[in-house]
Amino acid sequence: MLPLKEKDKPIIKKLLSAGCCAHCVLRFCSVRTAGAYQKPYEDTVKELQVFIRDAANNLQDTSVPEPTGGNDAEGSSVPEEPTEDPPSKKMKLSLTDIKPEGGSDDVVSMATDQVSLKAKESRVCAVCLGILPEFSDKTNAMKIVEAVKTGNYECDSMMLSVSLPAQLRVREHSCWLYVKKEVRAKLMTLDQDDVIMVKEAFKWIVQSHINKELGGVTMVTKMMIFQSALEVNLSFTHPETDKDCHFLSTTCPDAFRPTKNKESMYTRMAVVKALDNIREDKFTANYPCPPIQPTTKCTTQEIQCVHASVFVAGRYNKFSRTLPQTPWVIDGERKMESSVEELIAAPIISTFRADGFNFSSSGREDVDVRTLGNGRPFAMELMNPHRIRLTKQEVKQIQETINKSSDKISVRDLQIVSRDAMAHMKEGEEEKTKSYTALVWSQKPLQKEDITFIDDIKELIINQNTPLRVLHRRALAVRKRMIHNMSTRFVDPHHFYLGLKTQAGTYIKEFVHGDFGRTKPNLCELLKTDADILELDVESVDVDWPPAIPE
Repeated sequence: MLPLKEKDKPIIKKLLSAGCCAHCVLRFCSVRTAGAYQKPYEDTVKELQVFIRDAANNLQDTSVPEPTGGNDAEGSSVPEEPTEDPPSKKMKLSLTDIKPEGGSDDVVSMATDQVSLKAKESRVCAVCLGILPEFSDKTNAMKIVEAVKTGNYECDSMMLSVSLPAQLRVREHSCWLYVKKEVRAKLMTLDQDDVIMVKEAFKWIVQSHINKELGGVTMVTKMMIFQSALEVNLSFTHPETDKDCHFLSTTCPDAFRPTKNKESMYTRMAVVKALDNIREDKFTANYPCPPIQPTTKCTTQEIQCVHASVFVAGRYNKFSRTLPQTPWVIDGERKMESSVEELIAAPIISTFRADGFNFSSSGREDVDVRTLGNGRPFAMELMNPHRIRLTKQEVKQIQETINKSSDKISVRDLQIVSRDAMAHMKEGEEEKTKSYTALVWSQKPLQKEDITFIDDIKELIINQNTPLRVLHRRALAVRKRMIHNMSTRFVDPHHFYLGLKTQAGTYIKEFVHGDFGRTKPNLCELLKTDADILELDVESVDVDWPPAIPE
């Protein structure tokens, strides 16, 4: 039976007279048992009828005196009411037939509500606009299941995101005021927080159908959402009652922001804010209590499925001096046929069946710079992946596919990581160190002895203005950077190799050639001659992430 209490009777009576569906009756009676909403709607209606009928019978038992001897004081007989009438007969009874002689008006009200529930069962609920009864039907709930199956999604958990018409909150507020007046007269209280939200009741209703069709899928809330959750978005519209909110913009103008599209300002948040501030008398003067029962039901727009992002990380090496890290497009024209991120992303996107991706790394190298050693840490956010369950062997196979696809890059330590783990790549990035090897050209002929002093320089602090070559995409600023140590290897009078270990974020090319004096001190000043880099390699990026995977 439904978990209803004696105190709920006056509330039920008012709700039924207002044209509420059985589920909205439960919501206003603060029924928080999910199972009560998951029953077939017809069964819920029948149990509610039994509850009302029992209430009416109880009132009759206390209001109608038992006949003694079959005659009253005047000698006339008192007709007995039948204890059990068939439902069809009860529907035909008039109010005078229901009310026993000497009975109370409450008996009439209860019996009338019993008739009203049956008569209005096929009509549209004045509060939820038909949403809850409609989705009690398995046929409608299966639309959600079909959307998941059509998208061919793998998921361990699911979150329902329901967008309801803003006017539904107005109608609920109206019904609450209508019921509150009745319960106040009986020295009871009904706070708005006691009413179960339509969204919550909706999720309870469809949850049982989804669990039966998609076994093993856990339903989660927004606060519980984690990496393997599939978000299913349902949006409802109800054009017939669109204007229900419009009076609020006049009575509570501070809650609404003017927009070019007048209808767009009636957002759910704006309506809630207005309802929180409007006085009861002002509301009832501008909107009917209870709300007028509509003639049409809410309609569902397209059901959209979006899986939570999956994150993949690893380290990459770049062996080409003609390969950018990301697609290189200037003035709408592509300059290179491929990029590091595209070579890495293609097999990953294909395997996870993702709609797109975001690529990030611990720093970046120029198109003509190689990345050697253990490689540069990178991470990819896979947008709306349709596949999420990959074994370690399958991830390893992706890595092998990437490495076989091109001799310009290679990938190692490829693995699936959590969103939180992504922070490790950027954590304290500027405090990390990076090592480089540069082939340097000197305008003035140099001897080996002329460059050995560089090996003794430690913890050199330099000030770098934003380089001219990146000024179009980076803010103008002076960055203080540390060069921890340097080493040299003489090649010939005009060439030598320069090894550097620097603070992350140091512009190496600018340190060598000075960038027209925008980096100070620079190698040109130290050597007292013009110098430039011919080749540059990243030897190591000292970020201990992601964890190394043994071969």
